Amino acid sequence: MIKHVLLLTVICLVFGTGQASAMDAGDVLQAVDRNLAPVSYESYRKLINIEPDGSKREYVLYTIKKGQDMVASVFLEPSSEKGRATLRLGDNMWLHIPSVAKPVRITSLQSVTGGIFNNADIMRLDYSVEYAPESMEENDDAYVLHLKAKTNDVAYDKLEMLVAKDRLVPTEIKCLAASGMLIKTLHFKKMTDFGDGFVRPAIVETDSPLHKGYLSVMIFARMKARDFSDEVFTLNYLPRIETLRR
Repeated sequence: MIKHVLLLTVICLVFGTGQASAMDAGDVLQAVDRNLAPVSYESYRKLINIEPDGSKREYVLYTIKKGQDMVASVFLEPSSEKGRATLRLGDNMWLHIPSVAKPVRITSLQSVTGGIFNNADIMRLDYSVEYAPESMEENDDAYVLHLKAKTNDVAYDKLEMLVAKDRLVPTEIKCLAASGMLIKTLHFKKMTDFGDGFVRPAIVETDSPLHKGYLSVMIFARMKARDFSDEVFTLNYLPRIETLRR
């Protein structure tokens, strides 16, 4: 009897340890990226900026992405913003305004919509492209990834990412400055089936201790894998991004 108990204990320890160490921090981060979006895709998003007095400003964007570092979006609503388009190639970003002849340079910390989401949030690359894991903790339900920016050009120096173990998607990301100061927190909500077995949070909310009372919300819809030619991720093509909609 004692031998059986010892054997069972050893088996539990071996398999338990194997499961806990089955994924390292890099594996979890890669899984998060793929579970949040296909490598190349198109999607629609509504961005809502809510001010302390309850007033709202809403935007609808059509967005495309290819590979690790090419993202483009065009504003569909409101009518005053329609036709404005953005392009991101790695760390470089541009804004096309229909009434202006040439695209203008913008930065990751600016925001083309105002509110708490900055351009890096709105034209986000895969997290593993911009951040490297420093360490990982885990509890029964979640991994906690501590990520460090790979370069000084990244919007946030550090991220603290809470990842649900069952779906391997983030439920919360704290964005930190190099000093450790909290800049903002992203909250991922409403797991949604986008089709073909692709399930991810449809809502991302953000708040910031630097902007008390303000809230910004990003709602994803119709995200699906789609391939694009490199040609559409160029400044010359930027005024025509909307023609890619089906």
